Amino acid sequence: MPPTDAVPLPSEHPLVALLRRRRRVLLCGAPGSGKTTLARAAAGRLALEGLSCHCLSADPGQPGFGPPGTLSLGHWEADDWRLETLAALASLNAARFRLPLIEAARQLADEAPSGPLLVDTPGVVRGVAGAELLMALARACAADALVILVATDRPPPLAEECRALGLERLYLAPAPEARPPGRQRRREWRSAAWDAYLEGSEVRDLDLGRLARIGTPPPETAPEAWQGRQLGLLDRRGTTLALGEALNLEGQRLRLRAPPTPRPIAGLMIRDARRRRDGYLGSARPLTPAPVAKPARAPVPGDAPGPRVRLETVTATLVNGVFGDPLLHLRLSQQRRSLLFDLGDPGRLPARLAHRVSDVFISHAHFDHIGGFLWLLRSRIGDFPPCRIFGPPGLCEHLAGLMRGILWDRVGDKAPRFEVLELHGDRLRRHALVAGAPRPHPLPSRPAPDGLLHDEPAFRVRATTLDHGTPVLAFAYEAAARTRVRPARLAALGWSPGPWLGELKRRMLAGEGEAPILLPDGRTLPAARLAETLLLTLPGQRLVYATDLGDTAENRRRLTRLARGARVLFCEAPFLDREAEQAARTGHLTARACGEIAATARVEWLAPFHFSRRHAGDPRPLLTEVRGRFPRLLLPGSHLQEGPP
Repeated sequence: MPPTDAVPLPSEHPLVALLRRRRRVLLCGAPGSGKTTLARAAAGRLALEGLSCHCLSADPGQPGFGPPGTLSLGHWEADDWRLETLAALASLNAARFRLPLIEAARQLADEAPSGPLLVDTPGVVRGVAGAELLMALARACAADALVILVATDRPPPLAEECRALGLERLYLAPAPEARPPGRQRRREWRSAAWDAYLEGSEVRDLDLGRLARIGTPPPETAPEAWQGRQLGLLDRRGTTLALGEALNLEGQRLRLRAPPTPRPIAGLMIRDARRRRDGYLGSARPLTPAPVAKPARAPVPGDAPGPRVRLETVTATLVNGVFGDPLLHLRLSQQRRSLLFDLGDPGRLPARLAHRVSDVFISHAHFDHIGGFLWLLRSRIGDFPPCRIFGPPGLCEHLAGLMRGILWDRVGDKAPRFEVLELHGDRLRRHALVAGAPRPHPLPSRPAPDGLLHDEPAFRVRATTLDHGTPVLAFAYEAAARTRVRPARLAALGWSPGPWLGELKRRMLAGEGEAPILLPDGRTLPAARLAETLLLTLPGQRLVYATDLGDTAENRRRLTRLARGARVLFCEAPFLDREAEQAARTGHLTARACGEIAATARVEWLAPFHFSRRHAGDPRPLLTEVRGRFPRLLLPGSHLQEGPP
């Protein structure tokens, strides 16, 4: 817990007497028993007697001093511990990573000078983890005695292990005011300590390929899993230089925030300590496990739709699975609104969903990609705003032709209305398309820089043109950057949450850093200044959809650029490599090419689909071929869910 002004112990206190006789003493006890406060009070007494005392803070989750995620060695000076050296554990979990913790304790204990040394142990006093930690720490630190804090009316923890060590033992009752800290209080203090350590740090870029990585680092194919990770920065001998926090990983370039280091960084220690989305320092959830396929048997036509990807702001479902017509449904979580990518067979979708569709993105006008337009057309007869439909050149005339095949004499002012936007190079040609009108009505065109089709505060959609014997568009859905309030900093400033925080987020996302924000205490400060202190900004997540493209160098280049670092790539994989001639003749990819594109683009997950029906009896060879080039697949019926913070 946070350091307190511990009153020095009386000269006759048993712990003081023990330290005069014994060189190294382990302090053991459950969380909240007062070990850290007792160590400070004992060091204060020894200082009054002219004795220098050292402390080894061995609890990475709640250190008595030094940054969380480390073991620290310090000496008592002027009423506080002064940090001398530290060893990165890069985890807050002493029980899970007890072997690395023991080795770090051994290293620091060997560096401690002669004289009294207090070892403030983790509050793990139960089960196998507690037993192993106690005995191993005693030996690693060459302890001479044990001090166990336990209430007099309770049995002492790890009694048999204490007896087996054969060390002098001293049992002390916790101070009356000692209380186990609540989870939220521990979280707030730990995060504040981490923020204080990083105060004044610099942002730098490292070449990940040149660094040794030890511990349990996330794969490079999951750049989002690196964001917020605590990093131990090591020299060539593996000695901890400092700790840092990863900001993002792009390819081999790792951007981090860390204090200056006295020597070059040669390696990284990475485990599970990570700043979470709510701004608190905590333990990272295990990397998203391989999704469970439902049903377990190989997918066949008629299986449940999927896969389904649920991120923070959107849920994406491949409606017709891997063999049906291409149709990707994106439901925006907080807007009761949907986007569709391609318009294949919509039979699985309810008609009322069409009422919520605001935008449709058509790759090209082959029947299995556009046939569902008649469903959309019929479902939008009524008082609905125009639906935007984006696609390649010629799309408007194709849609108008479908409309002209229907008699609209009774629809009146309830006619379905659409705005059709065709991507021509770097411009969007626009037409108003109304059922029953003699022809589409031209609208002013607008620029589409770098393929930007649609842009609003919550998300963007980009496209790139590919070749399928006809122009085909691949699309990238890009969610806006996410902001999180740092609760520990908010509490430290004494400001209560309220609508002003929402205003702060909106101003920053809109790029209005100079806008004044009215604070709860009546003052106003610029949004940018407040955001630097209170907000944590995370990049938006991306989904990419690509189907019906030939395996050409230019197609690969364009799609790789669009999909770089995406959370999920939905990509066609119709044919096996032995069917490459058929794939080339029809302008499609092989399963092998699909996997190679995903690997080159360094996406996190790949959802292969649009399988040729010739493989409907047994799609496993296709999946095996894709997996041979890219292993992280989302399969029919599987679910990928972004967990809560």
